[in-house]
Amino acid sequence: MGTKAFTLHGHTGFLGMEYRAHGEDWMELALPWREDLVGVEETGVLASGPIISLLDNATSIAVWVRQGVFTPQVTLDLRIDYVRAATPGKTIIARAECYQVRRSMAFVRGIAHDGDANDPVAHTAGIFMLVGGQEWSRT
Repeated sequence: MGTKAFTLHGHTGFLGMEYRAHGEDWMELALPWREDLVGVEETGVLASGPIISLLDNATSIAVWVRQGVFTPQVTLDLRIDYVRAATPGKTIIARAECYQVRRSMAFVRGIAHDGDANDPVAHTAGIFMLVGGQEWSRT
């Protein structure tokens, strides 16, 4: 399954996430603004849940991109620091990188912004536990 295919199905597809770009150890996804994803109707600001999902998916896929293969993994720790509210009506872009892989852990970081990476909506840092394919299928 190609990198772009991850955004077509499941949770990412339901939220409407879109592939933007990737490199050797990074992934960029977008979440277009939609009224049904708004947290408080009066403000038009996207709810935090879809932004957390966007960052979780971007960081997770960054691990797979760095490894060059899809392998099962579990989000062990994902810290989200909100800097400001997202601008109503704007697409949120998440850029995440996997900066270190060890035997059973992958370390990630990233940002979410609504058009200016120098003015982020949120920062993220996290750790994914890598699960061997055969061990995963036995449980």
